[in-house]
Amino acid sequence: MNILTFEASATKVWFDEYDMWINLSDGRQLSVPLEYFPRLLKASPSQREKYILSGNGTGIHWEEIDEDISVPGLLLGKRDLTQKKAFA
Repeated sequence: MNILTFEASATKVWFDEYDMWINLSDGRQLSVPLEYFPRLLKASPSQREKYILSGNGTGIHWEEIDEDISVPGLLLGKRDLTQKKAFA
């Protein structure tokens, strides 16, 4: 496991129609599909903009929609783990 995965932290978060974008402290930029996080997908644009960077940028929190996202988790490809997966 690469230590840089855990040292990177978020410095800015913004959204387009389909993705959440994150600037990281080490210069990387990450795009994550909103469908990975149903509460963000269903939230209004103004609700999405009301985030707080926690833990020196290692977490992103939205009080109004009760969403918390781990930046190291995103870098490892993790999505919302509270949603049950549908099996086909």
